[in-house]
Amino acid sequence: MSQPSRKFYIRLLDSLSRMSWRSVHRCANFLTFLISRVFGYRSKVVLQNLNLSFPNKSEVEIKTISRQFYHHLSDLIFETIKYRTCPAEEVLERIEGDISLVDRLYGEGKNILFLMGHRGNWELANLFASLRFSHECLVVYRPLANRAFDQWFLDLRTRFGAKLIPMDDIAAELRKPREKPYVVVLANDQSPPPESAHWTTFLSQDTGFFRGGEILARRNDLAVLYADFSRIEDKRGFFRVEISLICENCKGLPKNGILEKQIRLLERDIRAQPFNWLWSHRRWKHQRP
Repeated sequence: MSQPSRKFYIRLLDSLSRMSWRSVHRCANFLTFLISRVFGYRSKVVLQNLNLSFPNKSEVEIKTISRQFYHHLSDLIFETIKYRTCPAEEVLERIEGDISLVDRLYGEGKNILFLMGHRGNWELANLFASLRFSHECLVVYRPLANRAFDQWFLDLRTRFGAKLIPMDDIAAELRKPREKPYVVVLANDQSPPPESAHWTTFLSQDTGFFRGGEILARRNDLAVLYADFSRIEDKRGFFRVEISLICENCKGLPKNGILEKQIRLLERDIRAQPFNWLWSHRRWKHQRP
């Protein structure tokens, strides 16, 4: 992509971010039509993932979840654009839930690792954490190849004080001295290199998971929490966070015990609200070595 083209798209994104919420969701409705009905964006991947994950569901149920997923994905795209400029008050009002556990751990001076799946709007979750948590907020991410778009997302994610840490640098970052407790936010449900993955059964399939979160937690004596963001279905663009304790002291858990606890919670939540996950990702592209 040429430099003028990149500048045009960045300006377009910034302009779209100033739309009203009503316009945001109108655009999302149109995008849903385009990607599901006209272009069939990754339709084979979505349907295959759903059929293998829910072998007991009927064809009608699978197609219903697929339609709901495309609607959810379109909302995510335009809501994320909106969050580039929307005020802090609007971020805070769009997530409800009890975060007293996080506040207690901060009062005890405890550092935290949040393990998450790609449910809800993870960009909203990052902004909410920056605004609401007293901890220093460290968000692990993979830099984009396109420098202009990478910077756009960096500006979005850090606008309320979060610090973005490339995945390869997080271990070194946690060794630095800090003035107050920190929380690390990590989504770890994408497809890892098969040789280094933790393999388990997840959504009826043999599945690999990144081990890095568990390694970080054990090396740095972190309390580990799991956060789920479910859509409030009668309030478009609003979410409910549920925070679960995996461990405050992980030394007593067996190897991969942290991951297994998180995986079962994530699986439970996906089954409870199936459309609310990233089904277009080629999650099962690798096989167990």
